Amino acid sequence: MSKVVDPVLMLALLLNFYVVGTSRLHAVINGAALQGAALGILALLMHGVTPLAVLLACATIGIKGIAIPAMLRRAMREASIHREVEPYIDYVPSLIACAVGTGASFAFARGLPLAPQHVGSLLVPSSLATVATGFILLASRRKAITQAAGYLILENGVFIMGVGLLEAIPFLVEVGVLLDLFVGVFVMGIIIYHVNREFASLDTARLSNLKE
Repeated sequence: MSKVVDPVLMLALLLNFYVVGTSRLHAVINGAALQGAALGILALLMHGVTPLAVLLACATIGIKGIAIPAMLRRAMREASIHREVEPYIDYVPSLIACAVGTGASFAFARGLPLAPQHVGSLLVPSSLATVATGFILLASRRKAITQAAGYLILENGVFIMGVGLLEAIPFLVEVGVLLDLFVGVFVMGIIIYHVNREFASLDTARLSNLKE
């Protein structure tokens, strides 16, 4: 199983570094979309072509790989922004933080009492590393669109862990996570629209002006 699953998980890890190291919002969105589509394929590789796995894979690819990235691209076009110009943390330190988080995830996963089928697999460390990458994007970027993509990547990390427990977790739990994500990005889109209309900026630092 590891020989089939680990290449997809390695792709997810490489995409973590890709989205952290680029300033182009279009590239960040595409990276998050490709990672979401890869996770849909991961569900099929791990559990075979069963009705539950196929339904989960289709929902994951449709929502994570197509619908949500399309919403973020539309928000980017409406706001007429294309780059993260002044992040809170620059790109090289962000890449270093991502590398440290990935290494720490592998070290931490090695000490966990994992099931025999998960020992030596990239499933747990890639899950933890992807969650850490999502937090790095949320904490280090100013643009609301990039932060929404960071939230998407963070949830991808949670999904990686959940897909390994598909038989043990009711399907409604997975659907609930996807719906929460969809609603969260939808609300973020509304916020982006109103902030851009009122302030002509998507810099989240400007939101502090609303406290006055």
